[in-house]
Amino acid sequence: MSDTSLGAEGQEVKGVFSSLQADGDWLYIKGEYKKAIESYTKALTLKPNDRSCYVGRSKCYLKLGLSENALKDAEASLKEDKTFFEGLYQKAETLYYMGEFEFALVFYHRGRKLRPQIQEFRLGIQKAQEAIEISVGSPSSVKLEIKGDLSFLQKDVEAQPITAIERLTKEKKQQTPKIPKNEKTTKQMLGAFYNDKKYLEDLLKNKELVKGKTKNGERLQDSLQGGLSYLDSCTELWNQENPIDLQGKNQNQNKPRHTAAPEPAHFLLKGLSEIEAELTSGNAEGSLKKAEEVMKTVQMWSKKEVPNKREVLGTLHSCIGNALIELGDMNKALDHHQKDLELAKQCKLPEAMSRALDNIGRVYAQTAQFTQAIEFWEKKIPLVRGGLEKTYLFHEIGWCYLELNRHEEAREYGVRSATAADEIADEKWQINSNVLVAQSELKLGNYESSVSYFEKALTHAKQQDNDSAINAIQKALDEAKQYLTQG
Repeated sequence: MSDTSLGAEGQEVKGVFSSLQADGDWLYIKGEYKKAIESYTKALTLKPNDRSCYVGRSKCYLKLGLSENALKDAEASLKEDKTFFEGLYQKAETLYYMGEFEFALVFYHRGRKLRPQIQEFRLGIQKAQEAIEISVGSPSSVKLEIKGDLSFLQKDVEAQPITAIERLTKEKKQQTPKIPKNEKTTKQMLGAFYNDKKYLEDLLKNKELVKGKTKNGERLQDSLQGGLSYLDSCTELWNQENPIDLQGKNQNQNKPRHTAAPEPAHFLLKGLSEIEAELTSGNAEGSLKKAEEVMKTVQMWSKKEVPNKREVLGTLHSCIGNALIELGDMNKALDHHQKDLELAKQCKLPEAMSRALDNIGRVYAQTAQFTQAIEFWEKKIPLVRGGLEKTYLFHEIGWCYLELNRHEEAREYGVRSATAADEIADEKWQINSNVLVAQSELKLGNYESSVSYFEKALTHAKQQDNDSAINAIQKALDEAKQYLTQG
C-alpha cells in the first residue's frame, strides 16, 4: 500500500474518531448517557488512549450511578499524564459522589495546584472538607469501607505532598494548645507538612474509620500509619541534615559559613508547599515573605545545582505576584507576572506561559484595564488544554468586552463559553456563560434572545439550588421580558 493511501486512511480514521467523540459529547448534553457511552467506546477503539474520551465516558457512568466504571475511566485518563487536570477533576468528583471525601479532597487539591484560577477545584476542596467534618463528627455516618486508592499516602508523598489536607474541624483549627518542646522541633522540621501529620493522627484516633479497607483489601489503619511513618522518617532525615535542638535552635548556627547549602529538591519542596499553605490560609503577607526568602536562596544557586533554575524562578515570580494581588499591590504583582512570562518564553514552557498570561490578564481585569486584559487572555487561548479552563477563559474575555460596551464580541465569547460549559456539563459555568450572553443580547436590543438565555441560566441555577443566583437572574429576566413586551 502506498504512503499516500496510508495517509488517506489515517485521515479517514481521524475523521470517524472526531465524529464519534462529538456525538458522545452531544448525547451527554442531551442526557442520553447510555448512547453517549456507546459513542465514546467506539471512539476509544480507534484511539485507545484518548484521555478526553475517558473523561467524557466517566461522566456518563457517574450520571448513571455506575461509580466504579466512572472511577476506572477517570484513572485511565490520568494513565499517561498524572497532571491532566480534567482527569484529576473527574476523579475527584467521582470519589466525592462515591462518598470517599478524604480522597476526593486530595485530588481537588492536586488540580488546584495545577490550575489555581479554576474555581471548581476551590469549590471541590470546600465541599469535601465540609463533608469530612460532618462524617467524622457524626459516628453514625462514618464509612466502614474505603474503596478509594490510598497508595498516595505511601508512594506519592514526595511527588505530590499532602499539603492540601487540613484539620478535621474549624474548632480544632482555632485551638492553639501548647506544644511540647520535642513536638515544636517536629513542627519546625516538617513546616507545611506538620498539619498533614496531625490530620493523619486525628484519623487514626477514629476507631470506626480505621476499620475500613481499600479496594484492594488493605487496611486503612495500615495506610494511615504508613503515611505517618514516612513523615517521621522525613523529620529524622531532615534533622540529621540540619539538626535542631529542643529549644528549636539550629545546632549548625555556630558553624562556619561555608556549611553546605540546603539540598535543592528538598528545600524547594518544603518552600513551595509553605508558600501555598500561607496563601491558601489567607496569610498573603506570610506567603510573600516566604516566597521572597526562597527566591533569594535560589538566586544564589548555580545552574549545575539547579539545571532548571529559570523555570524555578518563574514559579517563584508567579507565587510572589499572586500574593501581591491578594495584598492589592497590583503594579508590583504585574511586574512579577511579566517576569514569569519572560522566563517561560525563554525556557519554551507552554504551561508556564499559560499561567503567566492568565495572571497578567487577571491583574489588568481587576484594575479595570479591560483592553489589556483581553490582549493577554486572547494570547492564552491556543495554550488552553481542557474544557474547564476554556469555559472560564472565554467567559472572562467576554465579560471584559461587555465592560467595554463591545456587546457583539461579548456575545460571541459568551456563546463560546456556554458551548464549552455544556460540553463538560458544568452547571456553574452554564449559569455564568448564559447570563453573559443574555446581558449582551439585552444591550444589543435582541430581547427575545436575551429572555431565552436568562431562562437557560435560571434553569441551571434551580438545578443547583442556588437561591442568590435564582433571585438575581429572575430580576434580570423580568426586566428583559418588560423590554420584550414594550418592543
